[in-house]
Amino acid sequence: MIQVYTGNGKGKTTAAIGLAVRASGAGLKVYIAQFCKGRLYSEIKALKNIKGIKIEQFGRSCFIKRKPNKEDMILAQRGLARVREAVTGGKYGVIILDEINIAMKFKLVSFNDLVRIIDRVPAETEMVLTGRYAPGQLIKRADLASEMKEIKHYYNNGVSARKGIEL
Repeated sequence: MIQVYTGNGKGKTTAAIGLAVRASGAGLKVYIAQFCKGRLYSEIKALKNIKGIKIEQFGRSCFIKRKPNKEDMILAQRGLARVREAVTGGKYGVIILDEINIAMKFKLVSFNDLVRIIDRVPAETEMVLTGRYAPGQLIKRADLASEMKEIKHYYNNGVSARKGIEL
């Protein structure tokens, strides 16, 4: 099954990580590839302590406010290669591509390359793709698509990202 978590609201990565923890608790092995992220977020620290969950980052730092460069492209392509290995290796019950939609938006990953990987996902493997700007073609291919919609956000009142909540 293919799941997509998208939209401009908070909670896409959090939902995917919740699913990863649930899957691990059920004895499934989980692989998480974080695209466009390279900082040590609190979820990295926590997930490294959970048996059966492997997480890797393929980004320098959040570059939403700047244009990506060649290094960003190289890291994203490296991430896509690792995801391809995870899909074809057959050892993971859940594979999460965190912020893959952002990577596509910034043209670090092509939709066609992603589809070639999606088409190889074994029937018994769940794949979750997160990030704003999920293309309609991806939503159409998904078995489940959820949109996180911002109704109100404390960022708009000047509240910065907080450790353990956003970081």
